[in-house]
Order: sequence, then C-alpha cells, then structure tokens
Amino acid sequence: MIKGRDIIVVGVQPWDIEIGSNCKNIAHEFSKHNRVLYVNPPSNRITILKEKNKPKVQKRIQISKGLLPAMEMIQENLWNLYPKTINESINWISFEWLYDILNKRNTKFFANNIMEAVEELGFENYLLFNDSSMFLGMYLKELLTPELYVYYVRDNLVKETYWKRHGVRSEPEVIKKADLVVNNSEYYVEYTKQFNSNSFMVGQGCDTSIFIDADDSIPLADELKDMEKPIIGYVGALTSLRLDIGLIEYIAKEKPNWNIVLVGPEDQSFKKSCLHDLSNVYFFGIKPMDSLPTYIKGFDVAINPQFVNEITIGNYPRKIDEYLAMGKPIVATNTKAMQMFADWVYLGDTKEDYVRLIEKAIKERLMNRLGKIEFAKSHSWENSVKNIYHKMELTLKSLE
Repeated sequence: MIKGRDIIVVGVQPWDIEIGSNCKNIAHEFSKHNRVLYVNPPSNRITILKEKNKPKVQKRIQISKGLLPAMEMIQENLWNLYPKTINESINWISFEWLYDILNKRNTKFFANNIMEAVEELGFENYLLFNDSSMFLGMYLKELLTPELYVYYVRDNLVKETYWKRHGVRSEPEVIKKADLVVNNSEYYVEYTKQFNSNSFMVGQGCDTSIFIDADDSIPLADELKDMEKPIIGYVGALTSLRLDIGLIEYIAKEKPNWNIVLVGPEDQSFKKSCLHDLSNVYFFGIKPMDSLPTYIKGFDVAINPQFVNEITIGNYPRKIDEYLAMGKPIVATNTKAMQMFADWVYLGDTKEDYVRLIEKAIKERLMNRLGKIEFAKSHSWENSVKNIYHKMELTLKSLE
C-alpha cells in the first residue's frame, strides 16, 4: 500500500468529462491514503476558437485570463488543476521534427503550470501517474523529475485517427521512459512489454455499487414498464467505430418479436442507420449514470455487439461488470479481453452465434445470478489500485 505520498495524475480526460473515467476513479482511490493533484489536459487553440461559447470552454478562458482560480479542491486530499496556458494545436503537422519542437514547447508550459500547483500545495518527492497522455507525456519525466513515473494503458488509442498520426511513434517512446507501465488488459501487456519489460496487468475497476439490486429496490425505467418481453439491451456510447450496426440489424430482423433497447448517445452512423426504421428497435438516448440500472433491470439479456478490430480487441468493457452486477445474462463479441469473462458471459463470433446465444441466455437467464454478482464485485477500484500500489512499491525499491 502506498500511503502518505504526493501523487500527480495527468491524462487525456478532464475532471469535468461527462462519461465514466478510469483515471478519475483511480485518482479517487489514490486520495484515500495520499494527497493527489489531478491535472486536466490543457486547452488548445482550435477548441478555444471553435467552442468559445460553451460553458466549459468559457471557464477555461476565464482561468487563462486569471479571472478564476486554476485549482479547485474536489474533496479531502484531492485537487483538480486547470492549466492556465492554452496549448497550440499541432496534431495536424506532418513534419516530425517540427511537431517535436512544438510539442516540447507545449509541454514546458504545461509542466510550468503543474509546478506552480505543486509549490502551492507543498508536494514533495511526488509520484507521477500518466493515463495515456502520450504527447505531453513525452517530456514530463524530465521536466517534473518525479520519484516514480507510471504510464497507464487502458485503451488502444494509437489505433484511433487523432492519436495515430503521432502516437504510433510517440507512445512507444513514452513507454520506454516510464519506470513502470500498468495495463488493464493482457492484450495491452503484450504491447507494452515490447518497449518496457516492467509492464504488468493490474486489472480493471468498476463501481458496481449502484448496480447491486439485492433487495429489488432499483425501480424499472418508465419506458420499459409496458414493453413486451423479451427485451435485449445495450447501455453505452453508440459508436460505429466500436459497435456493429449490421449485427444489431440482423438480430432485430431475424427476431422481430424481440425488442432491442439501446441506451446511450449516438454517433452520426447510428443516427443515419436503418435501425431507426425498425419497429422493434428503441433508442432512448443518453441517460444520467445513476439511472442506467433502471434500464438494465428491464433487460432479459444484455449485449455488447462489438466489432473485432484494432481498437476493441484488447479493450476492457466496463459495461460487462455493470451487467453482471445486476445478475443479467450477457452475450458479447468474442475478443481477447473478453476471455477473462468466459465463465460468465456467452461469447459469439458471428451474427448467427448472437441469435443462438441470446435464445440460450433467455432460457437460462436466472442461472448463476449470485455468482455473476460476486464476480463483478471482485473487479473493484480498490482491488485494481492495490495491484497498482504493489507494482509501484516493487519498482520504487528497484530504483533505490
């Protein structure tokens, strides 16, 4: 257990992000026994120009002008820093030498903002935890000189368009520089070990507390109360980069007596898809996190109809733990990351598999309910961060 230390957390997601965040959950867990400074990614010039009227961007503009404080206390031992500097938008630059010069310049300003907060808080001998910030993370070890530099991989970001241009080159270099690399998937361990032998799987956390329905106290969402059964449901972002629209369409057309419920924000491909023309497919849009259990409660079978591609193959889907915490039968796409769930989830490779396995799941929907709940509860943030602490301690000893 790491206790009584000062920890700086940087990453690619700001504290005021509207979706779930591994990095925020880890920072919360760190702060139970340590002082933690959570640093938002700096604002960039293009976002400031294009989205200047949005409240979140306005707040950052006010902070950059010194009209609002850059640091806020979230809770005891946990602070959130909004960097005052506005970074130049450089990802479009194709010349590597020029990009590197400008990226180092951006990072120096970013590091200066962090050091101001470090001095204000009186942090000493701090540890630096970097959640996938592969561009600014390139020079932070040298500029901040932490006692320990940890890099965290929980998604295959370098396969996404924005990150790919410079990330394919940058991330391996950041991984090499790190004293320790921690991953939430064995697939990512295989990737990071190519560049740093001190790479480990630390599991994944999930706050299952709001999904536990032991006393049947969670109400059913109003939209599902009069819906005919069976209900086959999905909760999460509806993005064609990760989800197979054709697979969902096949299930809906093959089984018109099944109602398909999709809860979450849609990208343009989903909005324009023929799924909206099918009478047994329902879109309920984005919902507050605390209301998601009321929808999952109504599912006879929960699904995760992913594509198998470079982005999804190693991705740990937290929604599986949420489904399991409610004791629901699940049918999901068979990926390497899903192998750890093989005893509790029906895994399919084809669209025909999905229909066959959903039929099986409907018949067996009450089987192993308590086992599913206990398995999901074992994937807590406390357990995941304990694993991170253990690897931190071993690495700190090796650096003495």
